[in-house]
Amino acid sequence: MILTYAWVALGGALGSMARFWMANAVGALTGPDFPWGTLGINVLGSFVIGLFFAMTGPGGRFDVPTDARIFVMVGICGGFTTFSSFSLQTLQLIQDGQMLRAGAYILGSVVLCLLFVWLGWLLGFAR
Repeated sequence: MILTYAWVALGGALGSMARFWMANAVGALTGPDFPWGTLGINVLGSFVIGLFFAMTGPGGRFDVPTDARIFVMVGICGGFTTFSSFSLQTLQLIQDGQMLRAGAYILGSVVLCLLFVWLGWLLGFAR
């Protein structure tokens, strides 16, 4: 189990460094008016986790060790963007026919995360 955590940590470090680099590189090209870097990171991370899950999950073309899946999906994609996990979980709910739950998850995630980032922001400025 300790080795699994090490794979998550290594993947998370790599994903975080990639996120930092990409956000800065895209920001330098597009300017500060819109978070194109973050949007691109979220879209790319969602694509990677979906592709890797499909290729290595149940019925996938490749049989890889569990730690390899965790390294990529939890570590790299999680460090790169947690939005990729949100996207995959939403897709799984939809594929399971759980449209109401998927909608609630989308709405809850967006509304609650915006609310709590605002509350954290307010708290950070509280005196």
